[in-house]
Amino acid sequence: MAQRYGGKYSPTGGTDVPKAGHRQGHPAPRRFRIAPSGARVNLLFVAAAGLAFLSLGGGPERLALGLVGAALWALSGWLAREGLRAEAAWHDRKVARRPAVPRKLLAGLAAGLGTAIAAANAGTDLLGAALYGVIASGLFVTAFGLDPMRDKGMEGVDSFQQDRVARAVDEAEAHLKAMADAIHLARDRQLEQRVERFQNTARELFRTVENDPRDLTAARKYLSVYLLGARDATAKFSDVYARTGDPQARADYTALLDDLEQNFAARTEKLLLNEHSDLTVEIEVLRDRLKREGVRMEPSTSPQE
Repeated sequence: MAQRYGGKYSPTGGTDVPKAGHRQGHPAPRRFRIAPSGARVNLLFVAAAGLAFLSLGGGPERLALGLVGAALWALSGWLAREGLRAEAAWHDRKVARRPAVPRKLLAGLAAGLGTAIAAANAGTDLLGAALYGVIASGLFVTAFGLDPMRDKGMEGVDSFQQDRVARAVDEAEAHLKAMADAIHLARDRQLEQRVERFQNTARELFRTVENDPRDLTAARKYLSVYLLGARDATAKFSDVYARTGDPQARADYTALLDDLEQNFAARTEKLLLNEHSDLTVEIEVLRDRLKREGVRMEPSTSPQE
């Protein structure tokens, strides 16, 4: 979706608010965006429609082959789009499992098979059609790349705890997506940006829990109960605001987002402070153990020139 320019001289100038994660001393979390090459996926759907149309006047056999090839190209486009989204989610998280299904690889195979069928339908011999399919698959993989093939940040992590965190975060992400879908009904660009800010703050909490699964218990209410309430409130507000345009309802909803954002940010801050305290304790315990074993740590000094 196109983003309206926002700044000092834009229609919303002077109303800029620091974005989530821009609190003192805490940079905004990096969000991985789907590469612009994702727009090329739409060409597969266009090609599929073109192949189906061109097959209409060639008799039943050519029509059947054409429709099969078009279906494979459309399937390839859908798989490629889902693969790009899964890759974006993998890059966005510090701790992540590789996608269970290699969607982009399967998309390349479907594109190659569809190309081979389209070539055979156009009268190419079997060997030539197969070569066209192999070339198409190779070009597809070159254009879109392969799926992530390894887990990230899973070394030394309890898989059972990590699975619990993954399920909780997936549920929380579903609530955030439902909020984004609902706020579009209000047709207010400023509110959409405000919800996006809150989503960034919430995801900062998600990443903190993913980095240390022990924090799940302390953050579970935020990932489930509070986000579920925010989702329902957004749906109700959007329905009312789309029909009435009530400014008081808008102000109340904005105040709710402010409260939620402050609470999520405070919970993230507390979890980070607890992690820092745990690190300090571990360092002190290690130092005491070294002293008991007679190991002295001399301060390092740089050589004088």
